[in-house]
Amino acid sequence: MPQEVKNKLPENAYRALKPGETYEPIMPANSRPKEVTPYSVLMGVLMAILFSAACAYLGLKVGQVFEAAIPIAILAVGIGSLSGKKNMLGQNVIIQSIGASSGVIVAGAIFTLPALYILELEAGFWQIFLSSLLGGFLGILLLIPFRKYFVQEMHGKYPFPEATATTEVLVTGESAGKQTIVLAISGLIGGLYDFIIGSIGLWAEELSTRMLSWGASFAERTKMVFKVNTGAAVLGLGYIIGLPYATIICAGSFLVWFVIIPLIGYFAPGMTMPVGDGITATIGQMNAEQIFAAYARPLGIGGIAMAGIIGILRSSKIIGRAIKLAATEFGGNRGSAVDLKRTEQDLSMRFIVLAIVAVLVAVLLFIQFGVTANIYQTLISLLIIFVITFLFTTVAANAIAIVGSNPVSGMTLMTLILTSIALVGIGLNGERGMLAAMVIGGIVCTALSMAGGFITDLKIGYWLGTTPKHQERWKFLGTTVSALTVAGVMLVLNKAYGFTGEHALVAPQANAMAAVIKPLMEGGETPWILYGAGAILALILTAIKVPALPFALGMFIPLQLNAPLLIGGLVSYLVSTRSKDEALNKLRKDKGTLIASGFIAGGALMGVVSAILKFAGVDMMQQEWLATSSANLVTLLVYLAIIAYFLFASLRVKKTTEQ
Repeated sequence: MPQEVKNKLPENAYRALKPGETYEPIMPANSRPKEVTPYSVLMGVLMAILFSAACAYLGLKVGQVFEAAIPIAILAVGIGSLSGKKNMLGQNVIIQSIGASSGVIVAGAIFTLPALYILELEAGFWQIFLSSLLGGFLGILLLIPFRKYFVQEMHGKYPFPEATATTEVLVTGESAGKQTIVLAISGLIGGLYDFIIGSIGLWAEELSTRMLSWGASFAERTKMVFKVNTGAAVLGLGYIIGLPYATIICAGSFLVWFVIIPLIGYFAPGMTMPVGDGITATIGQMNAEQIFAAYARPLGIGGIAMAGIIGILRSSKIIGRAIKLAATEFGGNRGSAVDLKRTEQDLSMRFIVLAIVAVLVAVLLFIQFGVTANIYQTLISLLIIFVITFLFTTVAANAIAIVGSNPVSGMTLMTLILTSIALVGIGLNGERGMLAAMVIGGIVCTALSMAGGFITDLKIGYWLGTTPKHQERWKFLGTTVSALTVAGVMLVLNKAYGFTGEHALVAPQANAMAAVIKPLMEGGETPWILYGAGAILALILTAIKVPALPFALGMFIPLQLNAPLLIGGLVSYLVSTRSKDEALNKLRKDKGTLIASGFIAGGALMGVVSAILKFAGVDMMQQEWLATSSANLVTLLVYLAIIAYFLFASLRVKKTTEQ
C-alpha cells in the first residue's frame, strides 16, 4: 500500500542525519502524488510570464532581481486553496519550479545584454532570446549531475535559506488563503503607489537634499548629496534583504558618496575629465554624479570581480568533490531508473550528454552565423563558454545553498575581462569583438544564474518528495517562456526608457560590463589602477570578515537605490524585535515578508505597465507640478505614509492570529 502523504515536514528535515538515519519526505517515495497536470503546467507558464516581466523591470531599475520563488509559491498555494483544490502539494512544486525560471533568466539577461544597447551594437529580439535560452538550458544540464551531492549528500549541512522559506510556504497550505489576501492587498497598494509615480507624477520618484536651497548650495560646494528612491518596490526589497545585508550595501555606498567623492572634489578641483559626448570639464565643475561615474564605479567593479575570485577559491574543494561525483555519474555507476526510488530519478545521463552536445552545437551556430563569421574565433568562444560555465556552475549552486545569494555578476565580470583579452589575442576586437564578448557573457551569466536558482527548486523537491526528473524536464519549458518574455520586455523598456542618460533605467551591472569591455576591445584607456584599488579593498574587507560582494555592489550602485534598502531593512528589524516573545516576532516578520513581497510584485508589475504606456506614447506625467516645492513636500509625506503602513500593518499581528 502506498503511504499517505504527511502534512508537515519531518523533524530531521533541516538537520544533519545521524549515522544510519534516512530522510523520508512528506510525499514518500512509494506514493504517487499528482505533479505534472494541465493545471500545474499552465499556472507555471503564467507565473513565468508575469514574474519575468516584473523581475526584468525591477532589476534594470535598481540592479537587484527579487527572488520570485516565494511569491509564486504563495500564489500557487493560495489560488489552489481558494478554488477548493485538494492534494496540490506536488502540483504546486511544479508551478513554482516552472515559474521560478523567471527570476534566474532575468538575472542572467539584464546583467549583461542591455550592454548591447549601451554600446550601440546589434541587439535584436533573437540575440537576447537565444542568449537567454541557450544559457538557461546549459545551466540546467550541467547542474543535474550535481543534484545528489547538493540536495542529498549534504543534507542538513547547507541552510538553503530561500528553499527553506519556499518549502514552508508550500507546506502551510491551511493558512495560505489568508496569506494570499495579504499579498494581494499589499500588491495593490504598492502597484498603485508606483504607478502614480511612474505614469501620473502626483509625487516624485526621488527625494534629495537638493530640494532645499541650502542643500543644492552644499552639494555644489562639497560634492556631497543625499538621495533616496521613494518607490514601494525598492522599499519592499530592502525588507526582504534585511538590515545586516542592507547595512553592508549602504556602507559601501556611503563610503563612496560621503568620503571618496567629496575628497576628490576637494583635492583635485582643477583636473579635467570627460563627461560625455566629447565634452570635458574640471572636477570642480562636475557634480557628484559625474565624479561617481568617473571614479567610484571603477572601484566597485574591481571589488565585484575580486569578490567573485574569492568565492571561487573558497569553493575549490566543493568543485573538486562535485566534479568527482559527476565523473562517477557519467561513468554510469548510478543504477537504472527502474532500480531507483521515484524521489531519486533524474533525467538519464544519456539524455544529458546528448542534450549538452546539442546545446553546444546550437551555441556554435548562433555565434558563427550571428556574431563572428569565423570558425576559429567561434570555436575559441565556444570553449570559453563551456569551460567557465562548467567550473562556475558548482560555485553558483554553493553560494545559493549557503547564503541564498548568487555572486553571478562578479563571476560574469571576470568572465568578460578574460574573454575580451582572449578574443583580442585572436584578432576579434572592435564592435564585432564587443558583440562576441557580450553574447558569451550573456550565455555564461544566464547559465550560472540558472544553476544557482535550479538547485533551490531541486532542494524543495527533495524535502517534499517530488520526482526530480519531472522538475528537470519541465524546467526547460519555464526557461523558454521566460527567455521569450524577457526578450520582449527588454525591447519595450529600451524603447521607453533606455539604459543611459537622464531618467534612463540604471541597469548597473550591464553598464559595468559595457564600461569594462569597451576600452579592452577598442584599445582605449582602461582604469586598471581603480580596478586594482577596488580589488585590494575587497581583499581587506575579506580579511576583516566583512562580505566583500555586497559592499562592492554598494559602491557601484547609485546612492538613491541603496538608501531605501536600508530603510526597508530598518522596518524589518523593528518588526522582528519589538516583542520579547520570539514566536510573536516571527509572526510579525512573516506578515511583513508578505507585505514586502506584495510591494515588490505589485510595484514591479505596474512599472512594466508604465513602461508600456510610455512606449505607446501615453503621457499623463505632471512635469510642471513635480518641479514645485509643494510636490516635494507631498512626496515626503506619502513616502512616510507608506513606510508607516508597512510598519504598523506588520506589528498589528497578534500571537493568536494565524498568518
